Amino acid sequence: MNKNLRFKGRLRLYMAMPLWFGLFLALIDVALYLVDMKVGIIMSCFTLIYLIVFLLMDRFNKPIMINEMVSFATQYGQIQKSLLRDLELPNALLDHEGRIVWANAAFLQVIGKNKAEYKQIGTYFPEITEEYLPVKADMNEAELEFQLEDRDFRAKLKRVPLDEMVENSDIFESDGPYQGCLIALYLFDNTALKLAIRENDKQSLAVGLLYLDNYEEALDSVEEVRRSLLGALIERKINKYFASMDGIVRKTEKDKFFFVIRKEALQEIQANRFDLLEDVKTVTIGNEMSVTISIGVGVGGLSYAQNYEYARTSMDLALGRGGDQAIVKSNDGMKYYGGKSQRMEKNTRVKARVKAQALKELISTKDRVLIMGHRMTDEDAFGAGVGIFRVAKALGRNVNIVINDISGSIRPMVDHFLESEKDNSIIINNSQAMELAGANTCLVVVDVNKPSITECPELLKVCRTIVVLDHHRQGEETIENATLSYIESYASSACEMVAEITQYIESGVKLTSAEADCLYSGMVIDTNNFTNKAGVRTFEAAAYLRRSGADVTRVRKMLRDDVSDYRAKALVISKAAIYKDIFAIAATQAGEAHNPTIVGAQAANELLGISGIKASFVLTDYNQTIYISARSMDEINVQIIMERLGGGGHLNVAAVQMQGVSLTEAEETLKATLDEMQEEGAI
Repeated sequence: MNKNLRFKGRLRLYMAMPLWFGLFLALIDVALYLVDMKVGIIMSCFTLIYLIVFLLMDRFNKPIMINEMVSFATQYGQIQKSLLRDLELPNALLDHEGRIVWANAAFLQVIGKNKAEYKQIGTYFPEITEEYLPVKADMNEAELEFQLEDRDFRAKLKRVPLDEMVENSDIFESDGPYQGCLIALYLFDNTALKLAIRENDKQSLAVGLLYLDNYEEALDSVEEVRRSLLGALIERKINKYFASMDGIVRKTEKDKFFFVIRKEALQEIQANRFDLLEDVKTVTIGNEMSVTISIGVGVGGLSYAQNYEYARTSMDLALGRGGDQAIVKSNDGMKYYGGKSQRMEKNTRVKARVKAQALKELISTKDRVLIMGHRMTDEDAFGAGVGIFRVAKALGRNVNIVINDISGSIRPMVDHFLESEKDNSIIINNSQAMELAGANTCLVVVDVNKPSITECPELLKVCRTIVVLDHHRQGEETIENATLSYIESYASSACEMVAEITQYIESGVKLTSAEADCLYSGMVIDTNNFTNKAGVRTFEAAAYLRRSGADVTRVRKMLRDDVSDYRAKALVISKAAIYKDIFAIAATQAGEAHNPTIVGAQAANELLGISGIKASFVLTDYNQTIYISARSMDEINVQIIMERLGGGGHLNVAAVQMQGVSLTEAEETLKATLDEMQEEGAI
């Protein structure tokens, strides 16, 4: 042992204490000499013997003590290493590039190896990518969760800087501050915790509402003595269905039910795509029409009260979309099931009359009325706007229609309307509308209920009184602050709804022939010449417009195609391909067509004329946006297909706008969506 090796710190002070005590005795000895010489001599002998013994022991025992302490330190280091190696918590040491430098036994057991290999950590855990490695000075820790086979892990990575080690090292040196580091990786097995959380989540309760859509209409088609039997059979089927799911269901009204089920049971129902929707339709005792139901479910809320609010929101949306469907609302959003049947047209016009009166009262209390539809205004939106224009004029209010770009398809209608009014200031753009809008302005939104695709979304924030008149099915995005909302998905067009309303305004609304032409044009376009969604009330509205002066020949002339559009439509149809024997898909560039999106919609209608085709899709690349027009007869709900892609519409007429993708990518996305929905049984 090196003789120059010395203790330091508190240990050095402790080892020197006997020497300092000997010097203290020497001082006492000097004092004793002054008192008594003999006592001083005796004390001097004792002090000398003490110092000799101490020096001898220090000389011979110090090396032994140092050796023992070095041995202890070595053994202590081995113990630490052994503890780390045998620690049940899996941990490893990585270099700055993420390669394994060292790993303990528990970590090796997780990765299934006998010894640590100098490999990237991503080789064993692909989820631990380079972005999770805390190698930068401003990133000290990182955490992530992942699954390995059937086990759940939480990984914690901690940066271990090496600058102090290099600075104090005898074998490393650096010209400046060393920026290197190691990464300590710890794995926490959360399998049991995750299992408990998942089990608790499965046992959580979901709240639901179930309404019979057409209970009264179905009863009217049954003999009076058998009506109670129909209700009893439906109630029995509903009770039996939820009882099999270990749920509780209670009848709150003659056509309304409240139920509670476990989330695990809800997941099973979702996997079966709410087969109760079709099961209830099989109940028949001679009724001419099948009973359909709507279901709204709330799950995942912070409380049962919040789940109930979710259920109410889901039910309102299900009814607004036409019924015969189930909607599940959770914190992750909404999921739709069913909705494959067309909503039955109501024979009574009570609702239209009530809405007309409410609209009259709202407009009568305002100084100005602004009317707007959706972006790229079409015939239906413009025609409905013209109808509301006449109502506001009859009530003596200042009124304007908001349109930014007048497309070629509606230009003849606009010119015809403005010529009859002899006032070109009726139609204004967004900036002009924002200047006119104020607290005492009534904003009427027609042919659209999604705020993001309205002609001027900013108006929705400025105007306090908002009226929504639309015939499209509602989606998750709605105009929430509407004072009056009249959305009927069974209506063929917004023009049909407005034509009905104008008949119930008591101020003697009289349409001019030009206005009647515009409304009639919107109905013709949206019904594809009265072949699509044309019900009894559709023809009644058309008859009213004919009596008001609408001329079929004049309308037909306004709706004639430009020769370039006609050629473009023929080209689109010629490029159509049959997909899976039942879908017709065509993709095209805008080309020379004046109205490429209108051409796409018309081509989609034409493709339905091919035998065996159940749905058609035309994709048009126009202004860096992909427009998809979807059409179907009755077997496939194209609305839910377009909703998957971010659009919407009707059961047999729907569309979507896709941005940031090429025409080829959009077509592949559409095909993948069709494949996925067919596998799920959604279409």
